[in-house]
Amino acid sequence: MIVAMVGTRFSGTDGVSLEAAKLAAILEEQGQHVVWFAGELGDRFRPGMVHPPAHFRHSVNRRLEASCFGDGPPPPATFRTLRERTDELKAALRRFLRQHRVDVMVAQNALCLPMQIPLGLAVAETLAETGLPAVAHHHDFVWERERFRRPRVPELLRAAFPPALAGLRHVVIQSAARDELARRRGIAATVLPNVMDFERGPQAGDGRAFRAAAGLRPDDVVLLQPTRVVPRKGIETTLHLAHQLADPHLKVVVSHHEGDEGYAYGRLLRQEADRLGVSLTFAPVSAAPAAGTARPTLADAYAAADLVCYPSRYEGFGNALLEAFYHRRPVLVNRYPVYRRDIAPTGVECIEIDGRLSAGAVDRAAKVLEDPGRWRTAGERNYEVGRRHFSFEVARRRFLPLLAGSPNGSPPPPVGRRAG
Repeated sequence: MIVAMVGTRFSGTDGVSLEAAKLAAILEEQGQHVVWFAGELGDRFRPGMVHPPAHFRHSVNRRLEASCFGDGPPPPATFRTLRERTDELKAALRRFLRQHRVDVMVAQNALCLPMQIPLGLAVAETLAETGLPAVAHHHDFVWERERFRRPRVPELLRAAFPPALAGLRHVVIQSAARDELARRRGIAATVLPNVMDFERGPQAGDGRAFRAAAGLRPDDVVLLQPTRVVPRKGIETTLHLAHQLADPHLKVVVSHHEGDEGYAYGRLLRQEADRLGVSLTFAPVSAAPAAGTARPTLADAYAAADLVCYPSRYEGFGNALLEAFYHRRPVLVNRYPVYRRDIAPTGVECIEIDGRLSAGAVDRAAKVLEDPGRWRTAGERNYEVGRRHFSFEVARRRFLPLLAGSPNGSPPPPVGRRAG
């Protein structure tokens, strides 16, 4: 089959891009062909169509988002602009489906989180009009984000985030999202957690290359925060951990770019680091080696990490946490809801906090940093838990059957040939 991955962005190291790439690898090893549609495509997300108006950062979309959320009615031109942008995106999407003769679509977060309302409407309307079999892979829902809790266009959100369509199957990344989707919308979903290729294991990273690129010395102690620079990631907690550990060799290093939700949080973090006397470095990495660039990879960052810090207050699942298990690194984690419900019960061992640093957590972190060998057994155990619960084999068992046929189990029709 020809499988289309559709979203607002497939590039870099955000969770949606990483999970979409993993599913694509699984599909391709099964002999399927994957094509991509988004406002931005990184080098490994090809072949496909780059359509800039589909990006959540597109200037028109930014203005629309401001118009669609907040108090009071939307500005008068909002619905006209929404219709115009939806029609334009739908035309581009249908052109893409025709050109690539698509058999089935996988909508990656485009039908659950309204960061790109016209794209969600375009995808929902295209599926309804063509009958194209599809899977909606939901990483985050509108009701999970504070910034989307005052919609001015609630009827449009209900129509497409997510839509209830006969040929559309739904996949969520954790059990609470499954239960909430059923309660709110009466929609059944399959739980597919984030996964890593635990069967093969990671390629060895180059910790020295990462340290050099980040301007670190060989004897620096790295507290790695492998997350985006957004407030819910709790990066200030890592700064406070470094302050309490009070080691002049400690460096807090963030491995992602700023800017997904503005630059104010990054400025606040720099101010807090200065106040605490803590070294803070932003050293963005690539998800995988890229031709023509010397930028270090995620694997290099984990190889350099003495302790991975994951103090997020909320996560759809927790990709970076699995990456820490995958690379057998010690990890400090906040007991965010999905961790408590879906991850901790599997038997992983982490340095845990409940919302704020405790003296016990700081002491455990200090002991691991003083004697890294004491984590070796826990690292191996976490890896084996990952193999059982969060591996590619889990994705094969749960995801591939959803693409095998239409809702009644029969093979899908060649709808790519009639999508126009």
